[in-house]
Amino acid sequence: MKTTVVCGLLGSGKTTFIRNFVAGRTEKTGKSEKTVVLVNDFAKAGIDGEIFSAGGIESVELPSGCICCTLKLDLVTTIQGIVKQFSPERLLIEPSGVASPSGVLEAIESAGTGSASVIGIVDATEFAELYESEMYGSFFEDQIVSSDVILVNKTDLATGPAIDAAERLISTVNPRAILFRTINAKIDVPLPDAPLQRTITPGNSHLHFETFSFPLADKMEFALVQQIFGDLSRGKFGRVARAKALVSTTNGPYRFDITFGKIDVVRFDKNVTAGRIVVIGESLDDAGIGQATQSSLRT
Repeated sequence: MKTTVVCGLLGSGKTTFIRNFVAGRTEKTGKSEKTVVLVNDFAKAGIDGEIFSAGGIESVELPSGCICCTLKLDLVTTIQGIVKQFSPERLLIEPSGVASPSGVLEAIESAGTGSASVIGIVDATEFAELYESEMYGSFFEDQIVSSDVILVNKTDLATGPAIDAAERLISTVNPRAILFRTINAKIDVPLPDAPLQRTITPGNSHLHFETFSFPLADKMEFALVQQIFGDLSRGKFGRVARAKALVSTTNGPYRFDITFGKIDVVRFDKNVTAGRIVVIGESLDDAGIGQATQSSLRT
């Protein structure tokens, strides 16, 4: 079994990469490689697993915690269970955007399923600025050092100087990594299935964010969801690093995302049967968020 860890900060493009990667391999080979995605959402109400299922990708969710620390033992037993139940040719692991890749790699070694390659994804629009601000300390170091291949993503949204600065920083921290510039985390060349001379450094450098999840009404006014996400992005409920929701609206099923203040709204591939929202950040007003989302249940 080939194992690949896909890491990156919240909203960098991990889920998009996995969907493109699985679809791309099927198109090139003309047959479907038996693939399972193990996805770790930091909140109790996972969303990414349903996104994969909508695209016809087999997934297993490990929600409510971080697999590099509190759920490390669960990760080991879950990997072993996937091998026994599915016997996949490839296992893709998507840790939450706050997880330490080195911690995940330690757990994979403990599972006894062989080594794993690591694909790192960075947002070119903000990586250099965030890195140089030292806002996330050793977390960024761990992400970059552990990666074999790094996608400098969202280059269509970034300036030339921002892309160049990101690549210089990455090459300084991890000169062995293979770099690709990508749009929508899409890449058309083969990626390594084995690690490239990596040394795992034990440690725990995951990010410490608060996380809350709330149910949403079976059908909501589209404008109301827009208002809630607008308030979240403007800091009304605290510093929101990431928010994501699957919701059935009066305009149809939609996926809403916030990544560090930037809102993205995309029509979802199938009907949403249980609307929910996950909010990740610092100094969050969970009561205020709960009141805003619960009011939707009374509409």
